[in-house]
Amino acid sequence: MDKQVDFDINKAYELVTGKLEAWIKTAVEMLPNLVLAILIVVAFVLIGKLLKKLFEKIFRRITDNKSLQSLLSSILYLGIVAIGTFIALSVLQLDGAVTSLLAGAGVIGLALGFAFQEIASNFIAGTMMSIRKPFKIDDLIETNDFFGIIQHIHLRTTELRTMQGQIVQIPNSMVFKNPIINYTQLGKRRIDISVGVTYGEDLPKAKKAAKEAIESLEGLTNDDVTIYYTDFGGSSINFVIRYWIPFTNKHFEYLAKQDEGVIGIKQAFDKNDVPIPFPIRTLDFGDVDFKSIFSTYSKQVSTTPGNSSSQSSDNSNGE
Repeated sequence: MDKQVDFDINKAYELVTGKLEAWIKTAVEMLPNLVLAILIVVAFVLIGKLLKKLFEKIFRRITDNKSLQSLLSSILYLGIVAIGTFIALSVLQLDGAVTSLLAGAGVIGLALGFAFQEIASNFIAGTMMSIRKPFKIDDLIETNDFFGIIQHIHLRTTELRTMQGQIVQIPNSMVFKNPIINYTQLGKRRIDISVGVTYGEDLPKAKKAAKEAIESLEGLTNDDVTIYYTDFGGSSINFVIRYWIPFTNKHFEYLAKQDEGVIGIKQAFDKNDVPIPFPIRTLDFGDVDFKSIFSTYSKQVSTTPGNSSSQSSDNSNGE
């Protein structure tokens, strides 16, 4: 029995030492490849850092979005390091591990693609907008029923401050897919004011008075003031007057110029005796004999049982 135990221990010892000797021999044989693999990884890390700094400068010329600049540079850096890692594994003759890593990365990427489809959509939309630049920080825009000033352009959302002071986060995919009105890009804004005059008014006179009132305002651009009669309203003939002011993303300044225009037109109309009509409703009954109607109605009331005149006559007859 003791001999059997000694035999099993000796056999296990020989097996372990044999394995260790084989591993040591393999490690020694692969030592040059290991050193080479480490050098390859270090070299690709250094190359990645250099290229990251270089591409950061290039991305600054393409887009003003600092978050996008950082992300694209980091993706480039990680890609270069990943390439170096795969080459190092190939040098170590671990091609099977490389294949497994690539297959695993593909499966994980596919799963993440389905899970984060909306996030990816917003990211791609944000990237495209950063390249195309339909607007930039401090631009006054209108999109998705929101009107305000751009505060930040993130990778997932566009941050906008409305004229009431609220901060709105709009997903980039919605901004990218829907119309965008950029009020800043043209460098000027137009103000439209609708006005109505009575049907009996001298139309050229009213038009001249309104146009002179607007042209006398200060702070307008050199564009012509235009005025056109547009339609026949219920109680007035309506026109619209249009004039331009230099762009300002301070909406109260825009409203102030609109206010000056309305006051100027009203004062000019008062000075030239041009009335602004109130709503009027005319009821046309045709050829109706109201006397006959009222006479008939009075007879019906007087003969209706229970009315005061019938009761008075009955009381007098009773007496």
